[in-house]
Amino acid sequence: MHLERLTLILEIVGQKGEATVADICGHSDLPKATAYRLVQDLVGTGLLEPVARGRFMIGTRLRRVVQSDQSDETLIELVAPSLKQAAMTHGAAFFLSRLRGRAVEIIHVETPDTGVSFLHPGLGKRPLHACSCSKAIVAFSPEVLASQSLAGRLKAYTEFTLTRFEDLEAELEQIRRRGYAECVEEIERGMCSVAAPLGHSGPGATMSIGATGSTRVFSPAFRVSIGEAMTRIARDIEAGLYRSELPRAPKSA
Repeated sequence: MHLERLTLILEIVGQKGEATVADICGHSDLPKATAYRLVQDLVGTGLLEPVARGRFMIGTRLRRVVQSDQSDETLIELVAPSLKQAAMTHGAAFFLSRLRGRAVEIIHVETPDTGVSFLHPGLGKRPLHACSCSKAIVAFSPEVLASQSLAGRLKAYTEFTLTRFEDLEAELEQIRRRGYAECVEEIERGMCSVAAPLGHSGPGATMSIGATGSTRVFSPAFRVSIGEAMTRIARDIEAGLYRSELPRAPKSA
């Protein structure tokens, strides 16, 4: 249990680049006093380093062990060009999400600049059971559900939100079969989204890309089309992450 808590703190700090004890508490179930004590333990061993008053980053000792940088900044730099191309192609806002601690968070959004109307999903945490970006990750990261009990705690945001754990499990199985997740008015009436994980295992399974739009635009046929396209984009991005480079959008003539 102690090691799991230490690992969780390192994951949160590593993904954010820099984090405060309040940030760590916000992305975990740790009490403030416990998080502070564990952070001091990690600083004492060189696994974390203070960078400013109350802020910490991954320490030199751990950076020597880590072979690749998967901070938000690096991921966004690598993924943003592909998301921008997709946004321009499909006329919708595309976003990048990742599992941080025990929550899924949208960390970047690219929008079309062609004058088409689009819906911006915003940044921040999303519920594990009621957003495509979360469900796409949870479907291929079963340890997320195993680490916490959601039974009886599935909040209803609209009448379309899944509130029975059995229904959620059935939808996660469907997501695994087709490769992408949908959210159809489950968080907000009139709003839909589609998302795909960046991999079915490994680091890619803890990240997803998605697109959002109105129910008028995101019809059932459109969701199938964009979902299938998104799984292909996700595969290209995942391959690029392992190469530390991604295919860039072709320049306009």
